[in-house]
Amino acid sequence: MLVSACLIGRYCRYDGRTNEDRVLERELEREHQRAVPFCPEEHGGLGTPRPPASIHGGDAHAVLDGRAQVRSDSGADLSPAFLAGARGALEVCREHGIRRAYLKERSPSCGVRNTHADGELVPGPGVTSALLARAGIDVRGIEGRRD
Repeated sequence: MLVSACLIGRYCRYDGRTNEDRVLERELEREHQRAVPFCPEEHGGLGTPRPPASIHGGDAHAVLDGRAQVRSDSGADLSPAFLAGARGALEVCREHGIRRAYLKERSPSCGVRNTHADGELVPGPGVTSALLARAGIDVRGIEGRRD
Protein backbone atom coordinates (compact mmCIF):
# COMPACT_ATOMS: atom_id res chain seq x y z
CA MET A 1 0.00 0.00 0.00
CA LEU A 2 1.19 3.50 -0.74
CA VAL A 3 0.88 5.50 2.49
CA SER A 4 1.46 9.19 3.14
CA ALA A 5 4.80 9.13 4.93
CA CYS A 6 3.54 11.42 7.69
CA LEU A 7 0.89 8.80 8.59
CA ILE A 8 3.54 6.24 9.47
CA GLY A 9 5.61 8.52 11.63
CA ARG A 10 7.88 10.44 9.28
CA TYR A 11 8.32 14.09 10.23
CA CYS A 12 7.47 15.46 6.79
CA ARG A 13 4.34 17.58 7.29
CA TYR A 14 4.60 21.15 6.04
CA ASP A 15 5.26 22.24 9.64
CA GLY A 16 7.85 19.53 10.27
CA ARG A 17 5.55 17.41 12.40
CA THR A 18 4.07 13.94 11.91
CA ASN A 19 0.53 12.58 11.69
CA GLU A 20 1.44 9.08 12.81
CA ASP A 21 -1.66 6.92 12.79
CA ARG A 22 -1.22 3.80 14.90
CA VAL A 23 -4.70 2.52 13.97
CA LEU A 24 -3.69 2.45 10.31
CA GLU A 25 -0.33 0.84 11.15
CA ARG A 26 -2.08 -1.95 13.08
CA GLU A 27 -4.64 -2.42 10.31
CA LEU A 28 -1.93 -2.84 7.67
CA GLU A 29 -0.05 -5.26 9.92
CA ARG A 30 -3.20 -7.28 10.57
CA GLU A 31 -3.84 -7.51 6.81
CA HIS A 32 -0.17 -8.43 6.19
CA GLN A 33 0.23 -5.36 4.00
CA ARG A 34 3.52 -3.54 3.62
CA ALA A 35 3.37 0.25 3.76
CA VAL A 36 5.36 2.05 1.07
CA PRO A 37 5.86 5.52 2.59
CA PHE A 38 5.73 8.48 0.24
CA CYS A 39 5.59 12.25 0.69
CA PRO A 40 4.65 13.90 -2.61
CA GLU A 41 5.71 17.36 -1.50
CA GLU A 42 9.18 16.23 -0.47
CA HIS A 43 9.47 14.12 -3.62
CA GLY A 44 8.60 17.21 -5.65
CA GLY A 45 11.53 19.06 -4.09
CA LEU A 46 9.88 21.01 -1.31
CA GLY A 47 11.74 20.91 1.98
CA THR A 48 10.45 20.27 5.47
CA PRO A 49 9.30 22.46 7.02
CA ARG A 50 7.76 24.42 4.14
CA PRO A 51 5.16 27.17 3.81
CA PRO A 52 1.51 26.13 3.87
CA ALA A 53 -0.01 25.78 0.40
CA SER A 54 -3.43 25.89 -1.19
CA ILE A 55 -4.96 25.23 -4.61
CA HIS A 56 -5.93 28.47 -6.38
CA GLY A 57 -8.19 29.13 -9.35
CA GLY A 58 -9.88 25.74 -9.48
CA ASP A 59 -9.57 22.26 -8.06
CA ALA A 60 -6.93 19.53 -8.15
CA HIS A 61 -8.15 18.32 -11.55
CA ALA A 62 -7.66 21.83 -12.91
CA VAL A 63 -4.10 21.81 -11.50
CA LEU A 64 -3.43 18.49 -13.24
CA ASP A 65 -4.78 19.95 -16.49
CA GLY A 66 -2.76 23.18 -16.19
CA ARG A 67 -5.78 25.43 -15.52
CA ALA A 68 -5.12 26.18 -11.82
CA GLN A 69 -2.13 26.44 -9.50
CA VAL A 70 -0.93 25.40 -6.09
CA ARG A 71 0.48 28.43 -4.29
CA SER A 72 2.19 29.08 -0.99
CA ASP A 73 0.58 31.53 1.41
CA SER A 74 2.98 34.17 0.04
CA GLY A 75 1.75 33.53 -3.51
CA ALA A 76 4.67 31.50 -4.89
CA ASP A 77 3.64 29.02 -7.58
CA LEU A 78 4.36 25.55 -6.21
CA SER A 79 2.50 23.72 -8.98
CA PRO A 80 5.62 22.16 -10.58
CA ALA A 81 6.63 20.61 -7.24
CA PHE A 82 3.11 19.33 -6.50
CA LEU A 83 2.80 17.86 -10.01
CA ALA A 84 6.21 16.20 -9.76
CA GLY A 85 5.21 14.72 -6.42
CA ALA A 86 1.93 13.39 -7.80
CA ARG A 87 3.67 11.83 -10.80
CA GLY A 88 6.26 10.31 -8.46
CA ALA A 89 3.51 8.73 -6.36
CA LEU A 90 1.91 7.22 -9.46
CA GLU A 91 5.29 5.92 -10.63
CA VAL A 92 5.87 4.21 -7.25
CA CYS A 93 2.41 2.63 -7.45
CA ARG A 94 3.12 1.30 -10.93
CA GLU A 95 6.60 0.04 -9.99
CA HIS A 96 5.27 -1.89 -6.98
CA GLY A 97 1.92 -2.98 -8.42
CA ILE A 98 0.12 -0.91 -5.78
CA ARG A 99 -3.66 -0.64 -6.24
CA ARG A 100 -4.56 1.17 -2.97
CA ALA A 101 -3.24 4.28 -1.26
CA TYR A 102 -3.90 5.68 2.20
CA LEU A 103 -3.36 9.43 2.08
CA LYS A 104 -3.55 12.27 4.60
CA GLU A 105 -6.83 14.16 4.52
CA ARG A 106 -6.93 17.95 4.11
CA SER A 107 -3.57 18.15 2.33
CA PRO A 108 -3.41 19.99 -1.03
CA SER A 109 -1.40 16.96 -2.20
CA CYS A 110 -2.97 14.02 -0.42
CA GLY A 111 -6.47 15.05 0.64
CA VAL A 112 -9.11 12.64 -0.60
CA ARG A 113 -12.43 14.09 0.56
CA ASN A 114 -11.20 17.52 1.66
CA THR A 115 -8.33 19.80 0.69
CA HIS A 116 -7.25 23.42 0.95
CA ALA A 117 -8.28 25.68 -1.94
CA ASP A 118 -8.23 29.46 -2.09
CA GLY A 119 -7.21 29.53 1.57
CA GLU A 120 -10.14 27.47 2.84
CA LEU A 121 -10.90 23.84 3.60
CA VAL A 122 -13.18 22.62 0.78
CA PRO A 123 -14.61 19.31 -0.46
CA GLY A 124 -12.48 17.60 -3.08
CA PRO A 125 -9.16 15.86 -3.57
CA GLY A 126 -5.60 17.10 -3.51
CA VAL A 127 -3.32 16.90 -6.54
CA THR A 128 -1.73 13.50 -5.79
CA SER A 129 -5.02 11.97 -4.73
CA ALA A 130 -6.70 13.18 -7.93
CA LEU A 131 -3.94 11.80 -10.17
CA LEU A 132 -3.91 8.41 -8.44
CA ALA A 133 -7.70 8.14 -8.68
CA ARG A 134 -7.54 9.01 -12.40
CA ALA A 135 -5.13 6.11 -12.81
CA GLY A 136 -7.53 3.68 -11.12
CA ILE A 137 -5.82 3.53 -7.72
CA ASP A 138 -8.22 3.05 -4.79
CA VAL A 139 -7.44 6.17 -2.73
CA ARG A 140 -8.58 6.35 0.88
CA GLY A 141 -8.32 9.36 3.15
CA ILE A 142 -6.96 9.09 6.69
CA GLU A 143 -7.15 12.00 9.10
CA GLY A 144 -4.21 10.75 11.13
CA ARG A 145 -3.08 10.84 14.75
CA ARG A 146 -5.25 7.98 15.96
CA ASP A 147 -3.89 5.77 18.72
